[in-house]
Amino acid sequence: MRTQIIVVDDDEKITSLLRRSLIFEGYEVTTASNGLEGLKLLMTAEPQLLILDVMMPHVDGWEVCRRVREGGSTVPILMLTAKDDINDRVKGLDTGADDYLVKPFALEELLARVRALLRRKSDKIEDTGSKIVYEDLALDQDAREAIRNGKRIELTAKEYDLLLLFIQNPRRVLTRDVIMEKIWGYDFSGESNVLEVYIAMLRQKMEEGGGKRMIQTVRGTGYVLRGEG
Repeated sequence: MRTQIIVVDDDEKITSLLRRSLIFEGYEVTTASNGLEGLKLLMTAEPQLLILDVMMPHVDGWEVCRRVREGGSTVPILMLTAKDDINDRVKGLDTGADDYLVKPFALEELLARVRALLRRKSDKIEDTGSKIVYEDLALDQDAREAIRNGKRIELTAKEYDLLLLFIQNPRRVLTRDVIMEKIWGYDFSGESNVLEVYIAMLRQKMEEGGGKRMIQTVRGTGYVLRGEG
């Protein structure tokens, strides 16, 4: 059975381009022209990937993404946005999107993102069903929850995976390429700063209430989870 992808975008030229290109790559593609149509389509279809425009009539992409995640779906979501603003990217990722791409985009990069997201399940970090503790930070892998100083940290699925990678490798410098490959499955060197956006969101949540910074930047290399000790 071919991999099914749903594309939701009100720009007919983009949906037409994506439909042709993705079908040529061997995927089965269904399209919707606005968020409301997309939600109705998702009620009867179970795609392996959802490509979702942000700015659409009736129901925007952020709302579609939020409803999809509230319904319990873990389908990978790639959001397309005409805005290259950090707040818009954070909002999309915070509602549950896995990746984003700013318009106009190169078709080759979009196809690479699609391949990476479809590999997500096979590349996903394995949970061992135990609690991992590092200083005042604990991850409960059964509940997929993070707790710092006894306070639960609300994390998206991707934020949890990223923090799990760090806590499994404390004090070890992880290069940007290693993190991108482990969490997003990227096999190319692109201009995406999705990692930097996620690091910023993760730091904000972990440091809320005065917590000291644990995810440190190693300039020119990557990041490291390092505490007081």
